[in-house]
Amino acid sequence: MNIKKSILTCMLMLGFVSASAQEPQDAPEFVFNPHWYVQVQGGVQHTLGELSFGDLISPNAQLTLGYQFDEVIGARLAVNAWQSKAGSDYGNLGKWDWKWKYVAPTVDLTANLSNLFCGFNPNRVFNLSIFAGIGANIGFDNDDAAAAKTEILKIHDYTKTLNAPMEYCWDGSKARFVGQAGIMADFRLSDAVSLGLELAANTLSDKYNSKRAKNADWYFNGLLGLKINLGDAYVAWQPGMKFRRGLFNRQPRVVEKVVEKKVEVEKIVEKPVYIDKIVEVEKKQEPLRRDVFFTINSSRIDPTEGQKIEDIVAFLRLNPAAKVTVTGYADKGTGNAKINERLGKNRAQVVADRLVKQYKIDRSRIIIDSKGDTEQPFAENDKNRVTICIAE
Repeated sequence: MNIKKSILTCMLMLGFVSASAQEPQDAPEFVFNPHWYVQVQGGVQHTLGELSFGDLISPNAQLTLGYQFDEVIGARLAVNAWQSKAGSDYGNLGKWDWKWKYVAPTVDLTANLSNLFCGFNPNRVFNLSIFAGIGANIGFDNDDAAAAKTEILKIHDYTKTLNAPMEYCWDGSKARFVGQAGIMADFRLSDAVSLGLELAANTLSDKYNSKRAKNADWYFNGLLGLKINLGDAYVAWQPGMKFRRGLFNRQPRVVEKVVEKKVEVEKIVEKPVYIDKIVEVEKKQEPLRRDVFFTINSSRIDPTEGQKIEDIVAFLRLNPAAKVTVTGYADKGTGNAKINERLGKNRAQVVADRLVKQYKIDRSRIIIDSKGDTEQPFAENDKNRVTICIAE
């Protein structure tokens, strides 16, 4: 009898271990993390003109500092520079070409089309984006153009005709407005690094290439280089795990699976043996409170207080059913009741606006309230210049 009991107990233990090993693991949840990035690129430029394509190719380089606000929208400051070329073929009089240098800083808005149409996936190998922006093109060292104009006039004096060659020839340095648009293809190498290919079209005034053509001048850049994220582009969360690192230094969402298994072995073998089913218990999430403080007579959010708003954002994103109550206050020791009523409303509204506009939190999840100076949540007067946010 003892041998039979021992064999039965071993079989039950093996079954228990097997069941535990086969429990499905929760897939991680990827949460986008706003982040800065830098990009260094090199390539070529082609300037539209009358000469052959190869005659108007120049070296080109670009340094970019950007910020990705969410999965789709970003902004960047790009400084493009090096050299442009132009030229003209005057038939029997000969063919001339010239080059000059430039620096072109631009500010662009970017849109990640892959995330827009296919959803956010930080492990996607290929991402396609578009961009558009404005800036200034600062040209200098145009001596080649001046020399070409001199040689052309030696052959034929066009100054007495209406169609003078290189009528817009300039010297010194010239700054002109430039508009640009293009596409970017990023190939993921790691979480932090991607290989980027960029094609951009740039347009500016007719006077850029020293020739009068009665239409805008154009140049096109083809660039290849590395894009490096400054910080984590996302955080990966699993039940029972904390966020890895980066801008979101959050507490984990408190939803844990508690598995209880009981094995009851009766002394009498004839009685059945029961294995209780898995019991899943969801622990109640505690409310999250953050106090956003303001300076005297101000409703502007200080940069040092921005992290507190991001804490609320992380909580709301990880708890889709949660809402946040945003309540504004003013200190009773300053101003009067009417002024403080306005300050309280403004302080609550500015926090709510940032949640909606910058972090895309639905307005239906935000409850806005204001107490002015009718309530003082803190004993210290200055601390009552505050918006108290409670998410639950």
